[in-house]
Amino acid sequence: MAEKSFTVIDETGIHARPATVLVNAASKFDAEINLEYNGKTVNLKSIMGVMSLGVPKDAVIRITTEGSHAEEAITALEDVMRKAGIV
Repeated sequence: MAEKSFTVIDETGIHARPATVLVNAASKFDAEINLEYNGKTVNLKSIMGVMSLGVPKDAVIRITTEGSHAEEAITALEDVMRKAGIV
């Protein structure tokens, strides 16, 4: 299992575009990947789950991964979020 916390810097938070970027990146890995915010946890491979969190700018989120590609997934997701300007 791997986990890491991030602070959202995107002005509009995690809205449709960044949520799609995250879901697409997470879906490439054979691992259980969850996004936690404000006491709620959703599957990061679910666009509806991610959107339901309503993550705003300056929010602290936590991504947890479990499975055969857990470490690889969290590293790749961090890279994707940094390149997309989410964190």
